[in-house]
Amino acid sequence: QVQLVESGGGTVQPGGSLTLSCTPSGSDFTVDFYGIGWFRQAPGKEREGVACVRARTGIKNYVDSVKGRFTISRDFAKNTVFLQMNRLNPEDTGVYYCATDLYDTYCTSAVSPEKYTYWGRGTQVTVSS
Repeated sequence: QVQLVESGGGTVQPGGSLTLSCTPSGSDFTVDFYGIGWFRQAPGKEREGVACVRARTGIKNYVDSVKGRFTISRDFAKNTVFLQMNRLNPEDTGVYYCATDLYDTYCTSAVSPEKYTYWGRGTQVTVSS
């Protein structure tokens, strides 16, 4: 069974940076074959998409609020997907999750979490002065 593990969260000041990692464990799951998405959930709000990447084409999509600040990338040697987050602001606070698109189909500009599965437990990101 696939288990995705997020790491790299923490507390930063506005304008700061963090890099999150998403690594599968306990299976033969590889990030060069399955799509991966990053999502977040702020207190009292619904889970929303942040960024996603298709496995076979490498196509990436971002929601408008993070375009130009966040970058999703993959390291096949480490079998890890990263989310580099720059110029963080308090609205970026939340629990960040990664999940997989088993059919490598659902990474679109909407970055909808609806079709994603095998969710990790999340990592907390807090942006505060």
